Amino acid sequence: MRNRQKGRIADTEFNSIADAAVLESLKLQEANGVDIVSDGEQRRDNFYSFITDSIEGIRLMTLTEMLDYVEDKAAFEQLLNALDVPAFALKNPVVDGLVVRFAPFALNDYLFLKKHTKKPIKVTLPGPYLLTRSMWVKRLSAHIYPDKESLGKDVVAVLREEVKALQEAGCQFIQFDEPVLTEVAFTGPHETHSFMCAALSEKSSPEEELDFAVDLINRVVDVLNRNRNKKVKTAVHVCRGNWSQEEEVLLRGSYDRLIPYFSRMNVDQFVLEYATERAGSIDVLGELPEDKEIGLGVVDPRTTEVESVDFVLNKVRALLKHRKPEQIYLNPDCGFGTFADRPVNTTDIAARKLQVIHEAAEILRAEG
Repeated sequence: MRNRQKGRIADTEFNSIADAAVLESLKLQEANGVDIVSDGEQRRDNFYSFITDSIEGIRLMTLTEMLDYVEDKAAFEQLLNALDVPAFALKNPVVDGLVVRFAPFALNDYLFLKKHTKKPIKVTLPGPYLLTRSMWVKRLSAHIYPDKESLGKDVVAVLREEVKALQEAGCQFIQFDEPVLTEVAFTGPHETHSFMCAALSEKSSPEEELDFAVDLINRVVDVLNRNRNKKVKTAVHVCRGNWSQEEEVLLRGSYDRLIPYFSRMNVDQFVLEYATERAGSIDVLGELPEDKEIGLGVVDPRTTEVESVDFVLNKVRALLKHRKPEQIYLNPDCGFGTFADRPVNTTDIAARKLQVIHEAAEILRAEG
């Protein structure tokens, strides 16, 4: 990817390498019993900045470069040090012009994968709140978008174009990643942040931020919900950070503060981490509307210890008090690698954890 960005290899060579990586990821998933597959995000440098290749008005900046533009340089630098983040290696998309989608950023990846599997495919996209908050840096963005609300309108428009194209192509499952919602819920304005993008901009209260997030996601999925003939399952994924194996730098806290906001989101499923004790009690999910599905995180992608099948079974049985079996999907807490330069686990351990999920699912299905 770096070689392509620097012009050392042509797009055709890159695509050949990337295609092989996607097929390797697919083979690993299918060999370990994954029922709904993805392309492993093999063409992405991280889970949200990849959109820069398809959208005008955005440029990638390393976190080191961003130090020249953030309003509180000392606090941002302190944050990076505290989070165990390599500022020179990680990149963030920043708005410095009018945001316009000129090419698909996930559609072609879906179409490629569709040629090679008969299984349902999940496409993951950065959520509208994550994008709006991470991309708006006042000194670079305010001359085009005076505030996050004005940027949010164009972020919603871009995502609506993409998901509508995916729907028309037959995609069955779209997940929006909104990890920073836990940051908003657990830490008030001006407190020490635990997500990099959360330090860039904020409102006066967590409630305003969360209301804004609900509004953004509902505006995006509205375009999918209108087309009843081509039903797409939609999900929102929320976690507590996945860039480090150092537990102390990651957030902890129950989902209870987010439940009222989840309940107003017009999506089918919430994909939530629960393999880590930092996520709190599963019982708070009983407060969600009865029609909401749960993508239950049952293995921790950051640890080298492989969970037992019994560990997974116990997590699911706790949730069965609040949801029907067909409303429960089993997942890793998050992805096994958040950044290309900073994978959080090895392929072997990832495969073994996926196999544990598969074995637990087979036992639960046999029990009815």
